Parts: sequence; C-alpha cells; structure tokens
Amino acid sequence: MTSDTHLRLVWPEWQGAATESVQQLATPEFPLDVARRGYTVGTRVLEAILPAHDGPTAVVPVPLDDAGLELRDGIEAKTAVLAQLDAALALVREHDPARITTLGGDCGVSLAPFSALTDTHGDDLAVLWIDSHPDMGTGESAYPGYHAMVVSALTGHGDADILARLPATIPASRVALVGMRDWTDAAHPAIAAEWGLAVFPPDVLRTDSTALLDWLRATGATKAAIHFDVDTIDADEVRLGLGDDRGGLTSAQARRVVADIDAHAEVVALTIAEYVPRQVMHLQRLLAGFPLLG
Repeated sequence: MTSDTHLRLVWPEWQGAATESVQQLATPEFPLDVARRGYTVGTRVLEAILPAHDGPTAVVPVPLDDAGLELRDGIEAKTAVLAQLDAALALVREHDPARITTLGGDCGVSLAPFSALTDTHGDDLAVLWIDSHPDMGTGESAYPGYHAMVVSALTGHGDADILARLPATIPASRVALVGMRDWTDAAHPAIAAEWGLAVFPPDVLRTDSTALLDWLRATGATKAAIHFDVDTIDADEVRLGLGDDRGGLTSAQARRVVADIDAHAEVVALTIAEYVPRQVMHLQRLLAGFPLLG
C-alpha cells in the first residue's frame, strides 16, 4: 500500500445465490429471472441513497445473462464467480487503496477487498463478519451457492481455484461471526470450533458489545474489516434480505455494534451485502413497458 486512497467498489454480483434457494425464498413473489438478479437492484439503490464518496469509484463488470451459471466442483456459477473475482482483484491492485467500501451484491463481494487488505496489514487486521449465517460452506457442502462459502475461502478453506487467486488468507482466529443465528449445516458448529472462529450470536449482543470488543482486543489487531449482511436485521422489524430471517439483531443493536467496533479499531473495509429491495423491484415490474420509458 502506497496511497491513502479510499476506494468505493461497486459490485452487483448476483450469481452467488444458488437457484434453489432463490426459488424457495423469492418466488412466486417474483419470476426466477427477476428474483435472482435482485442483488443488482439492491446495489443500485445503495449507490443512490449513500452519501457521496470522497475518492475513486470502481465498478466490477457483472453480466446479467445466464453465461457461466453451470455447477462446477460443487459451486453453482463457478465460472462467473471466478471471472468477477479476477476483475475485482485487478481493480483493487490498480487503485492500491488504504480503505475499501464495497457495495454489493451477494456476500461474495467481500472476498477480494478483505483478502487484499489482509495482504496489506497481516496480523494487524481482524474481520467482523456480521451475518445471520456463517458462510462456512465449501464445494463439498450440500448447498452450492458461493455466497455461503466466503468465510471458508477467506480463512484458507475450500475451492483450490478460488484460493489460488487470493493475495492472502486470514487465520480463523482473527475472524468473528457476529449476529450469527443459523448455522445452516449441522457440521458447522464443530468445524467453526476446529478452525478457531469466534461466534457471537444475537443474544450475546442485545444490550452491549463487551464480549465482542474483548475478543477484538485479544486479537491484537488495530484495524478491522466489517462485512454487513443486511439479513442480520430481524425480519420482524424489517425484511431487507432475500430470506425471512427472524430473531436477528435489531437495527439499533446493529448500529451500536458497528459504532463500538469503529471506536475500538480503525475500520479499513466495510461491505454492505445481500440487500434485495422488494418494493423497488415491484415498481420496476409495474413500470416495464410504459410509454416513453424506453
């Protein structure tokens, strides 16, 4: 790292969510081809509502056609995923940023920026993975969606083709699963313990962030990368993600957790992921074909 650049990486990746889960969670509300591309709409909405960015913005090219969606090595859309990972890493190398804000897209969009900053900061970086799910799958898991495999790859586990592209991986001992409430696989708790991942379910964080901050201090890291999957927010309050996840953090609790992390470490990366703006998507469908809209 030779600059003080703050890069905004816009990455509307949608291919990481497996077809089967999209069908279960978003149809018949939307046709499958609309539902599975909802992450691209979410990325555009994030661009529109967030404050203007002081620094360069780079956009990872994401095709909207069905090219590269076939299952390979237990990973759906592996061809498309690898192409986008290559493109994102090239953009990060080009800008050589000190800080990266990533707007996604599915959870896969954190892999390139977090890996690059791990390469830069080494042991001085910790990852706070704020998500209702552990994202610990691999190509050997039953679920083939890449967005559920990112923590595995980031910590050096899983697909060899993905791992070979990464500038660095991070020891699982410097990764915390924050707000995680659905293991998704019966084997994951034992695997998390074996790897050394720290786990902070919502109930540990309801009233304060003490346990998480104690862990962060114990890592010795002074810098933090925060992944924020909007499905962490309890769907009883507002449904922001693809699924209907209940029992998560409230908005107020999530804001407090992020603010507490920011107060105790230098945040060098932030990802907002998995936003599916249903009302906007319904409006898109309503207006499709209206005269003069082209």
